Amino acid sequence: MLWASAFVAIRHLADIFTPGALSLGRLLVGTLALGAVLLTRRWVAPTRGEWVRLVAIGVLWYGLYNVALNAGERRVDAGTAALLIQLSPVLVALLAAAFLGERLTVWLGAGLVVAFGGVVLIATSTSGHEQRDPWGVALCLVSAAAYAISVVLQKPLTVRLSAVQITWTACAVGAVACVPFTGDLVDGVGAASVADVWWLVYLGLFPTAIAFSTYAYALTHMSAGSLSVTTYLVPPITVLMSWAFLGEVPPALAYVGGVLCLAGVALTRRRPPQSRVAV
Repeated sequence: MLWASAFVAIRHLADIFTPGALSLGRLLVGTLALGAVLLTRRWVAPTRGEWVRLVAIGVLWYGLYNVALNAGERRVDAGTAALLIQLSPVLVALLAAAFLGERLTVWLGAGLVVAFGGVVLIATSTSGHEQRDPWGVALCLVSAAAYAISVVLQKPLTVRLSAVQITWTACAVGAVACVPFTGDLVDGVGAASVADVWWLVYLGLFPTAIAFSTYAYALTHMSAGSLSVTTYLVPPITVLMSWAFLGEVPPALAYVGGVLCLAGVALTRRRPPQSRVAV
């Protein structure tokens, strides 16, 4: 729900803040909010290998992903962006099988196919054919790859480090990576209305601080492949929220796509029947 609302907020703020300024603003807010929570928790000193992973996640997922997605959504419509970003669960499942030893079960594969089909329907029904800028497509694909790699890098960290510590550290690293956009952020805040500044604060508190830390917590209890498939719930929720807050009425096929996304996620939750052992 919170990540779905981020697409709506990003779209609303696209003409007010540059892609880099929007990323830096939300990351600064997220870092401050998570830092306040982390003060009440025990800090576990990361090993050198864990620091490498944390920095990589911060640069890729919190820095590159956000800037590339913000820039990409300026060049392609929301439907196309959603379709391209939702390649991530497929990439996560493949990378997790290759590097984390996770199993690619029949139900996980079936759920990926069905849910991705739902995203295709949503994207094609809401996309404008005149908005297929190749650079925009490339930027969205960069975001999808950065997200997938980061999830696989983060999974081993959940064994020792808390979700809040992982998220705060990566968020802070992402903010540092976006420091070059400080001037754009200052200019954007100066020209924005109070309501728009609050939208930026919302992005930092909810889709960034709360949603990312919640995702990190869930990753401690689920495989990377299975958890990533749950993001297929984002496109249908985004369509409904765009309808409610931006007045963008979704076409009929978008509803069908939403049902397929729900069905696909449900399929991945199925487990193969346990064989009975004779006593």
